[in-house]
Amino acid sequence: MKTVSFRNKDMYWDIAADIHFPPNFDEGKTYPTIISAHPIGSCKEQTSGNVYALALAREGFIVIAFDASFQGASGGEPRSIEDPVQRVEDFRRVVDYLVTLPYVDEERIGVLGICGGGGYSINAAMTERRIKAVGTVTGANYGRLMRGNFTRLDPIGAMERMAKQRTAEARGETLHVDDLLAPSVEQARAAGVTDRDPLEATDYYRTTRGQKPNGLNRSLLSHQAAAVGWDAFHLAEVLLTQPLCVVVGDQVGAFGAYRDGCEIIERAASKKKELVVAEGWSHYDLYDKPEPVAIALARLIPFYQENL
Repeated sequence: MKTVSFRNKDMYWDIAADIHFPPNFDEGKTYPTIISAHPIGSCKEQTSGNVYALALAREGFIVIAFDASFQGASGGEPRSIEDPVQRVEDFRRVVDYLVTLPYVDEERIGVLGICGGGGYSINAAMTERRIKAVGTVTGANYGRLMRGNFTRLDPIGAMERMAKQRTAEARGETLHVDDLLAPSVEQARAAGVTDRDPLEATDYYRTTRGQKPNGLNRSLLSHQAAAVGWDAFHLAEVLLTQPLCVVVGDQVGAFGAYRDGCEIIERAASKKKELVVAEGWSHYDLYDKPEPVAIALARLIPFYQENL
């Protein structure tokens, strides 16, 4: 593995990434390459990097796991911005970097997105034609979440609060950053959380199971409004034509990845598309638990081999 940082000509900050190389890597050859995108509030050292990137690299792919702008080790100020437009643009920035590397085959670049990174991967591929194949693992449409459970089914009221906070910050008041998860599962339950997804997210991100210094699960309130009006699947019936492999678990929770997976498979214009259901497993099981991850990889590996 090699840790890199790069800045393209149109950028004002650096993107940080880890490049995972296949066994017996030869810099004189060219390789199919996969961009691995982390979940919302996550970082490249978590599931996108230390699980899926490692596994795909072992199968002969170069895999680049990157931190989103304003998050992780990447640049951008203020911190903890979760803006879908920037998140999608990051994919173009990564592709721009990859095509400068002599060992990357520019005609064989694919993408894998986990959770919110899955929705971003789908949206990016619609207009980034250098991406030739799209895979997602428990991919979620962040815009739908922001119009639903993430704003307690009151998107207009939430945007009013965001607008007031942005005005306050423009006048010099302190930034308001939301912690998206409780400090522990016990505290989440004590606060009345009962749904599977936020409880399992807390178990992953707030314990030694998945906790990493840059996996902060924080979001700047004043910059959240753009996501409310965004839709990861907009125009998928026309623009999403690349081969598509969508992996979901059938133990559903409030974040709705199962629903989103079924929807995008139905809507995508892709002639080659497949829904893989990991029966008996949940959204966060697919982040790192060996058995469901094996189910995902059993289809993703041949999918990328066939289409890259």
